[in-house]
Amino acid sequence: MTTSPDLVAGEPETARLVAAAGHWRTVAAATGPADRRAAEDGVRLAYRAAGLTAPEHIVWAGSPLEATATALLLTGRHDLPAAAADAATPAAADAAADRVGTVVARARRALEAAGVVPGPQAAGPCVREAVRTRPWEEERQRLLAFLGPGGWAERWSLTGAGLWQSTAALTLRIRDGITDVLAPGTGTGTGTDPAPGAARGLRSAVRQALLDSVAGQHDAPWLAAFDGAGHRLDGLAAVARAAGWWWPYERVAVLSERPVELHRDEAGRLDRADGPALAFPDGFALHAWRGMPVPAGFLDDLAGITPERIRTEDNAELRRVMLEHYGYDRYLADSGAQPLHRDETGVLWRIDLGDDEPVVMVEVVNSTPEPDGTSRVYWLRVPPATRTAREGVAWTFGVDPDSYRPERET
Repeated sequence: MTTSPDLVAGEPETARLVAAAGHWRTVAAATGPADRRAAEDGVRLAYRAAGLTAPEHIVWAGSPLEATATALLLTGRHDLPAAAADAATPAAADAAADRVGTVVARARRALEAAGVVPGPQAAGPCVREAVRTRPWEEERQRLLAFLGPGGWAERWSLTGAGLWQSTAALTLRIRDGITDVLAPGTGTGTGTDPAPGAARGLRSAVRQALLDSVAGQHDAPWLAAFDGAGHRLDGLAAVARAAGWWWPYERVAVLSERPVELHRDEAGRLDRADGPALAFPDGFALHAWRGMPVPAGFLDDLAGITPERIRTEDNAELRRVMLEHYGYDRYLADSGAQPLHRDETGVLWRIDLGDDEPVVMVEVVNSTPEPDGTSRVYWLRVPPATRTAREGVAWTFGVDPDSYRPERET
């Protein structure tokens, strides 16, 4: 990281921090092959800055999923396929074991290619505390003492604040995706251990392995805030610019590739209707629609969705995705919904959805005609407890029904 002669917010420094935020925004969203040489140099620099000897081996993985499996192997967890089968439902046990077995096989090949024999003796203890946590916190405290609470808050607002929400959400989705693969659901189990205990134990191991990780490019919000403050975090910044997540152990570092695809909507949420929203070169992928996680292949079936299919979907979250894709107004019309109430503001409609909250909408007509003389119809989703059309329309304006007296509705 570069050194700035002046950390106090002023016009030149403000412009520099804004530019740094833009740079780190690009890093956070970067896709494509890692710059392996630059990343490995960054790892060695981070170890030196922490007062540690550089790792003897650097292992590359095709995604954070494969890297997590590698970390589990290095910390002595060699039963992952069988444990995944025990944690899954009986119907899904074989598929879970096969899927985890494929990931573990790739992880073993990566270790073998790097000349590492899996096991705690090969890796040594995790050194994340020394490499990332301690210097990170000390640097934050130094900046806070230098700038004061107000100055630090201003610096954060110019740099990391704008990156934090979307990057943190993406990081959480990746962690959840990894856990779902390596430690699937909590069914009744197929082995001798009861599944709830087996699932908890496996999930605990996976989560611990994830806690050993450094988020690489997804540490961009904090690296943006520290940009220009000194050289102590240069190694971490170099890895972040060149690679994805990584795991620092005493004698081995595990690095993962960056995504090959990343698709988000205007709000920064994972979103893609025709393929994975996030994909890595080894095949690990996350599917989402407007931020909602969905199974692979789910979106392919939406083109032929029917009201009956929507009604029979057991998963409430997936049903909401179906409804948004199908259109609430179209669903009401095609489902034979009956109006609950009608007045001069519009028509109130309701459809019950079993274990989910009902869809309640107000149909309103724009009183200002379109250029062709027609009047456009709008559908406003309102709270389930709404009882009159006026109450629903008033709710959309944030007022009570008695106060809703527009001179002219548009």
